[in-house]
Amino acid sequence: MKRREFIQSSIALSSLAALGQTATAQAQDAGKAQVKRYTRLGKTDLKISDISFGAGKLPSAAMVLRAIDRGVNYFDTAPDYGRSEDYIGAAMQRFKEREKIYLASKFCEGGPYVSGKSHLQPGTTKAEYKAAVEASLKRLNTEYLDVVFVHAMGERNDLEDERRRLLDENMLAAFDELKQEGKARYLAVSSHGPNNMETLMREAVNSGHYDIIMTAFNFMKFPQLPEVLKEAHAQGVGVIAMKTLAGARDMEIEAGEAPFEHAALKWVLKHPEVAGLVVTMKRVRDLENYLQASGAGFAAADQRSLDRYATLFGQDYCRTGCGDCHSACPQGVPIASILRYQMYFEHYADEKRAMAEYAALERDAALCTGCDDAACNRACAYGLPVGAKLQAAHRDLSFPA
Repeated sequence: MKRREFIQSSIALSSLAALGQTATAQAQDAGKAQVKRYTRLGKTDLKISDISFGAGKLPSAAMVLRAIDRGVNYFDTAPDYGRSEDYIGAAMQRFKEREKIYLASKFCEGGPYVSGKSHLQPGTTKAEYKAAVEASLKRLNTEYLDVVFVHAMGERNDLEDERRRLLDENMLAAFDELKQEGKARYLAVSSHGPNNMETLMREAVNSGHYDIIMTAFNFMKFPQLPEVLKEAHAQGVGVIAMKTLAGARDMEIEAGEAPFEHAALKWVLKHPEVAGLVVTMKRVRDLENYLQASGAGFAAADQRSLDRYATLFGQDYCRTGCGDCHSACPQGVPIASILRYQMYFEHYADEKRAMAEYAALERDAALCTGCDDAACNRACAYGLPVGAKLQAAHRDLSFPA
């Protein structure tokens, strides 16, 4: 172990010593929210917590132990999620019942996340696919992954290229070998759009190669997706949802309404095809808040909350998976991707990632300056002022000259 790695590991373990020891006691305090429902994930033998842990912004190893003590048993991470895998690995050094925890990671390069570029692409060798997983195993301090994802299908507007990534022979052969070696159990694929999500997920289901799909799914977008989820469920392919909070805008609760986050999560979980959802948890209060939706039925108060949210934000929130505006832009600007980065910047408090991803685009919204065609506005079925939103995104996401 290099000196720097030793120091980082020591810091992580010190964090656990200071905070992790109190996690169990805190979880047992009266009134603490707990997971109340577990559902089998398709034909796999994974029975996952209905509210599961998105570790994209994991702040510490102690958060993992807190979540475990609340009953969370499924953790979704990736090599390009900052130090997420390292923190989970540090937690695994203290939590000795590995078989009770399900770890999912991605066929992905380490380092900073760059949309469409971190994920291993067609042309990657079998050895490189395997090496990526083995590097994750080392960081996670585990001998196997429960789930390995081909992640974020549809980020590029090139259907044939994405199909090649979906069914890459080297990737499939690498996974088969990893499975035979006991280093990986189930193969999965994910998509949050913005391009061809339904098409790619249906093809994944029908290919026979995938055990699990994870898709963006919430009450405000993807009207055709429920049919894909039903098809997956019928074929025994497990379904996990993500991007469930529809932009995660702040909204004050009015009389007769449920808290918005609870309503949005319960709406997703009321679909019998969905075994569980992954939601990013950065703070202890996120854990407490989201777990209150676990095992809870969807009620009239939840629908009232969602209806008002849609009224307040429906004409400002980009349904990034619909893609209606893409062909309308004569400049080929990746509209949905830019508006998703703006959502990260404005509402997810993830400014650094949003600006880095925007800077990596080959074509950005600078091309929208002075455009008076407004074809993108006319193409939006939801009435969004797309052109104005793109220009605002360019101002927010551009690094100062």
